[in-house]
Formats: sequence, structure tokens, C-alpha cells
Amino acid sequence: MRVAVLTTGGDAPGINAAIRAAVRTGIDRGWEVFGVQHGYAGLVKNDFVPLGSRDVAGIIDRGGTILGSKRFPEFKTGAAQDAGLRNLRERGIDAAIVIGGDGSQAGAFALTQKGFPVVGVASTIDNDLYGSEMTIGVDTALNVALESIDRIKVTAASHERAFLVEVMGRNCGYLALMAGIAGGAEAVSLPEQSTDPEALAQCLRSAYGHGKHHAIVVVAEGAHYNAEKLIQYFKEHGARLGFEEVRDIKLGHVQRGGTPGAFDRILATRLAASATERIARQEYGVLVGLINGSIGATPLAEIVGKRKTLDPSLLNLAEVLAK
Repeated sequence: MRVAVLTTGGDAPGINAAIRAAVRTGIDRGWEVFGVQHGYAGLVKNDFVPLGSRDVAGIIDRGGTILGSKRFPEFKTGAAQDAGLRNLRERGIDAAIVIGGDGSQAGAFALTQKGFPVVGVASTIDNDLYGSEMTIGVDTALNVALESIDRIKVTAASHERAFLVEVMGRNCGYLALMAGIAGGAEAVSLPEQSTDPEALAQCLRSAYGHGKHHAIVVVAEGAHYNAEKLIQYFKEHGARLGFEEVRDIKLGHVQRGGTPGAFDRILATRLAASATERIARQEYGVLVGLINGSIGATPLAEIVGKRKTLDPSLLNLAEVLAK
């Protein structure tokens, strides 16, 4: 049995733990395991490397992915998919494990539709992938954001200032919402809901009116009013709104590069081990994820084109706790 492992899309803390588990559990079954470098781009370019047990030694605590990752929209085309399939078959690869988010799993589904055995592993810091309650990298990214918010809050209180903290999340506000709740933010701005700058200013004024010495707004990068737009709005209307100076902090890719915490290392290990188990059972065309607290699988056909939505009760909770 020959199995290929590839990581695609955005990196996430814990991916290396998944690679390590896939390689070692595969070798334990007597398989040959190959890594595809740079995701689907490497698949099309025939960029494979053999992976032994020692090749994945010492990587469980490393962020990122030792295989490299690239966004490769060309893989949406039939020509690119056929090129990748040819390379897999010419190398005698029997099955593949695809570690990544929604775009990655869409590519995995395309391969399964063309008859190639694939098992997906849920990995994205946005936690927007349907079929898994938590995905690889979310917990670490959230804790990196939380630590930053806690530090910023100290300076904000010292100078009695308002800060906008922008976290990652182009289409999903999960990180912003959870960081806002855990960090005690006065407000959040998310892609899933509209943000009224006037109402936000009133919220910040109310915070000072209640005796607070700081005001923190956690903003998802994909919100209509992201940090940049909010800062511009406050600059233009600062005198009227009562905010002459609002600072913004963009955490950006700092959240992706954190050393994976225990939760992400264990989750990644369990998911990848389950992926090799499903290959051994010839259970293909599924995404392995965390379902009801246990490791389960969802058909890729049910994953593609869907995105998890935020829990409305958490949105309400964030508003109540900020008062």
C-alpha cells in the first residue's frame, strides 16, 4: 500500500502533528508513505518525497507544515486535476490524505469523483469547515489572540483608550467572537452581521460611562467594517463621536504561526490516525473531524459548498457580557 499526504490552503498550528501521525500509523501498517510538497501545486508538478518515521521526528511542536502549502486555484480545473491524478497513478499511490479546510476538501472531493481514494482531515483556524466541531489550529490561534488582547487591555486601561484588535477571519467570525467573549471585549465586528459605527461608538462611550478604563473591540478581518474602515470612520467623526484617538492592532498571521498547544497536537494526531484507519477499511471520500466530542467522519459530498454558521446564542451572550 502506498499513501500520499498533502497539506493545502492556509497553514494551521498542529498540521505537523497530523503529518507525523499519518506517517507513523501508516508505516505501522506496513505502508509506504509519501509527502506531496506545496499541496495541489506540488501534486500537479509531481513533487513527491518519501517519508519515513525519522523524517517526521521532532515536528510535533512545530507550527506550519513541513510539506509546505500553497493556494492553487488552478486545481479547480479538470486539466489540473487530471494532471495530479496521472502523477498519483504513475507513482503507484493507492490513496491520499488531504489535510486542510474547505477549499482543500473541495479538491479532495474532485479527486474522489474521478475515482481516486481520498480521506480528508479537518484543518483551518477559521473553524468554518462543515463536518467538524473543532478543526486543527483553532484552539492555538484563539489562545494567541487572547494573549494579545490581555496584553493590549493593560495598555488600554493605563491610558484610558479604546483599541480595535483585528483577528483573522475573511468569511467567518468564529475567532473574533470567541476571542471577544474570552477576552472580555466591549464589542465584536463580524462578517456574519452588520456593524453600525455609530452604535459601536455608543457602546464604547457606555463602557466609560460604566466606569471602565478601557474599551476593546475585536474585529474580524472580513467584517464589512474592519479595523481599517472603523479607524477611518472615527478619524472623520471623532470630535462628534467623542473619540479623538482610537488605536488599532492587526494580529494577522501571528495567529497562524503559533506553537501548537496540547489540544491541537492531540486533535491532529487523533484525526490523522483515524484517516489511516479509514483507508485501511477502504472507507474513502470522507472528511475526518470532531463530531459530538468523538472522532467521526462525514462524506465529502456533504462538506463541499457548505460553511458552518455561528451559534446565535453566542452572539447574544457576547452582547450581554459586554455590559
